[in-house]
Amino acid sequence: MSAICAGFDGFILAEDEQKDNFDRTMREIIEAAGKINSCGVIMVPAFNGQQPCRPHTMDTRNYLCKQLHELGEFALQCGTTVILEPLNRAECFYMRLVADAAAICRDADSKGVKCMGDFWHMKEEPSDYAAFMAAGKEYLQHVHIASRGRRLTPGEDGEKDDYRDGFRALKELGYPGFVSFECGCEGDRKEVLTNAVQLLRQQWEEA
Repeated sequence: MSAICAGFDGFILAEDEQKDNFDRTMREIIEAAGKINSCGVIMVPAFNGQQPCRPHTMDTRNYLCKQLHELGEFALQCGTTVILEPLNRAECFYMRLVADAAAICRDADSKGVKCMGDFWHMKEEPSDYAAFMAAGKEYLQHVHIASRGRRLTPGEDGEKDDYRDGFRALKELGYPGFVSFECGCEGDRKEVLTNAVQLLRQQWEEA
């Protein structure tokens, strides 16, 4: 079973009852993820516009790592993980690079806290290869993919949809997990999805 993407209420850096809602619903989803053998539950510490939110300070980062440690240990007991997803700056100010997420995983100090890369959001990265290598085998748990112009199905943005730099890192790491589609679809789905699989197989071989 691939990762579960969000679904909880509130957010982990909330300063009001949203934090209580997050704690309750996140644990419910983690428990369910473990029962169906999902590789983890994806979360973002705070999206742009979520309020009231803790300020962007070192104290907040320390608080986040402590909270994630507790969540990660709970996830391990359930047989799954918590997966941090970096987002582009239009969606999230707090954690935009895969290396940032990996550093938080390290400081959370729980084997139940992992991170992921999303080829759409990784437009923020200087290098797809370097982004995945920054997470490494220890922390990289999941990957999302979409076209690199309009967030459609891979291949629908033509030459922009080049994933070989990132695939090369995944191959060198021996990445064993999922690369799951998180995207829209503009064309005929049967044709577009068939073409996408062919494109990704070809680029994987070329990477």
